[in-house]
Amino acid sequence: MSKKDHSSERVLVGVDDSEDAQLAFRYALRYCLKDKSTLIITSILEDEDMNVYQALDKDYVHGERSDLEDHVRKYRQVALDAGVKNVEIYVAEGEAGEAIVKEVIPYVDPDLLIVGSNSKKGIKKYFGSQAAYMAKYAPISVMVVR
Repeated sequence: MSKKDHSSERVLVGVDDSEDAQLAFRYALRYCLKDKSTLIITSILEDEDMNVYQALDKDYVHGERSDLEDHVRKYRQVALDAGVKNVEIYVAEGEAGEAIVKEVIPYVDPDLLIVGSNSKKGIKKYFGSQAAYMAKYAPISVMVVR
């Protein structure tokens, strides 16, 4: 058996500010530290969180994406400070589950996806109800953290 059979070399974790996503991030962090894996942190800018005027305003969308990228960079710094040697980030736009399965996974080529089980309440629900979609359609193993 190869090393790949025993551990995941590239671990993708989806983050937002929900409690479950924080739990998934902490789990992925520990996992990557233990296995010396690369951690890939992603977050999705969802169009449904914007009204039609905001979605049509390219400056607004660019600002929102820029803010999200800054936020994901903070997660990256936490992971580096915790001792994870290789940390990548990837921000996409669209429906969270679909964007991760159809865009993020093919681009970053992870071995494992870790997501939280529940969505955030309110307008920025990036994951959660999306967890079932990702578990069903992702071409890789998916760990749903509770």
